[in-house]
Amino acid sequence: MKKAEVLLAMQEIGLVPVLRAESVERALALAEAIAAGGVTCLEITMTVPGAMQVMRKLAETRPDILIGAGTVLDPETARMCILEGAQFVVSPALNLKTVEMCQRYSIAVLPGALTPTEIVTAWQAGADVVKVFPASAMGGASYLKSIKAPLPQVELIPTGGVSLATAEDFLKAGAFALGVGADLADAKSVAEGRPEVVTESARRYLGIVKTYRAKLAAA
Repeated sequence: MKKAEVLLAMQEIGLVPVLRAESVERALALAEAIAAGGVTCLEITMTVPGAMQVMRKLAETRPDILIGAGTVLDPETARMCILEGAQFVVSPALNLKTVEMCQRYSIAVLPGALTPTEIVTAWQAGADVVKVFPASAMGGASYLKSIKAPLPQVELIPTGGVSLATAEDFLKAGAFALGVGADLADAKSVAEGRPEVVTESARRYLGIVKTYRAKLAAA
């Protein structure tokens, strides 16, 4: 899938669950539970033990899932993730060499930024989408709306503070998609043998995205 297609698919799904787990097996089980709810876009963080193995396995067995590498802090890690099947690369911060590496491989890159200066710097460096993190620390959806007003051309994914209660507000504020943590990617429920909790949460998030877009189309 080409970069433009990856970005379009991400935007259409509207959700990027941030997957953290204690092992490869639990990470794969969590990925399956999320995908069962219809959310076929995942960010596998480098904090997962064996994260690259998770990406490799998903790339081999679940070609329907859009696989991203998260918490990527340097270009070397970005390259390894890309070679293991990552179709997009996400970071909590901006590392210019990482952006450059992703551009070299024509892979979508979503570096993290928070202030207007950081966001513009990331965008000018070649970010396809800027991850606004931690969004909740700056006021949540109202902050995103404030940023989008002078910078409508910059695509933003808020992460941190996104929940079922705030998801629509972030969409209204102009989010490209929503980065969702444990409120959706609940590793604890899967570890306890309750993957259906995660699957239902994925369905509910997807429902919010679809309902919002239907309202938008009807307006």
